[in-house]
Amino acid sequence: MAVMMMVISLIAGCGGNNGNSAAEATAAPDAAASPAAAATTEPAAEAVKVRLQLKWVPQAQFAGYFVAQDKGYYKEEGLEVEILPGGPDIVPEQQVAGGSAEIGVDWVASLLTSQEQEMPLVQIAQIYQKSGLVLVSKKESGISAPADLKGKKVGNWMGGNEFEILALFDKYKLDSNKDLNFTKQGFTMDQFLGGDIDVASAMTYNEYQVVLESGIQAEDLNVIDMNAEGVAMLEDNLFANKEWLADNKETAAKFVRASLKGWKDAIADPSAAVDSVMKLAEDGSTTAEHQLKMMEEVSKLILPEGFDSAKMGYTDAAAFQQTADIALQFGVIKEASKVDEAYTNEIVEMAAQ
Repeated sequence: MAVMMMVISLIAGCGGNNGNSAAEATAAPDAAASPAAAATTEPAAEAVKVRLQLKWVPQAQFAGYFVAQDKGYYKEEGLEVEILPGGPDIVPEQQVAGGSAEIGVDWVASLLTSQEQEMPLVQIAQIYQKSGLVLVSKKESGISAPADLKGKKVGNWMGGNEFEILALFDKYKLDSNKDLNFTKQGFTMDQFLGGDIDVASAMTYNEYQVVLESGIQAEDLNVIDMNAEGVAMLEDNLFANKEWLADNKETAAKFVRASLKGWKDAIADPSAAVDSVMKLAEDGSTTAEHQLKMMEEVSKLILPEGFDSAKMGYTDAAAFQQTADIALQFGVIKEASKVDEAYTNEIVEMAAQ
């Protein structure tokens, strides 16, 4: 579901200077006491520019950043943020490694691949704490458990999205070449709705909602959840160029702090968050209703039931290790990831201060 691709620039206003110079400290009392003199000798601090490269086109999947923009949270931190839309031909890691953006959004498996290729990248925040990937089938197909996939036609978009599904097959000792027909799935749900495939891959916040919007009731569907099956991989994160980060930790922390504030507001008020998203969807390719469902489902991945909201943005060591292990098992990466170098919680901890 393509949303009109456009670059959103946040032209932030200038903040005040937080300290006085040595010259000002030793100035004559009458000059220091003059507001007019202070106004002319104390220039406003220049906003720091940060470019954020999204994984995909603007939609509720990224609502927190748009809310932070609209509410001026980046500006309050002294940042001038430019949000760059993604698309099928844009690889966020390449954009950040090449200097076209300072911070990017992508799935962790993709980041691990780029790190193995020696791109100077490090994860600085984990936004989605749960995987949104499920396998969906019609109840009439009789697929109520993973073992029932044998002999069925199972779809996935491939291109790096298939590894959780492969891990599921492996768990149940299903050979994707012999025991079932694992086939490429398009970016619409037409194959599933038309009966060309028995089982479709779907994100809870997008394709699954498309199926429901087609008129099929939830009670007429069976869903296999990667989280419940123990084969989930971490998805939307924030990562930065290591070389940039070395000199800009405070800027990164300000960006993360403002972004998490935006996400908290988006979760608390999904309708308002969708208003921010729909400003970028004027081509009519999506609806506010679809984006609202997306926002509601995204909220469950960012702030799952029972999850401590104070830990939003933190990277869980066990979940990251599981993602890295699955990536290694299925050849996403050729050597075990040096997870202690792949991510850091330092920036999130700085943002919490």
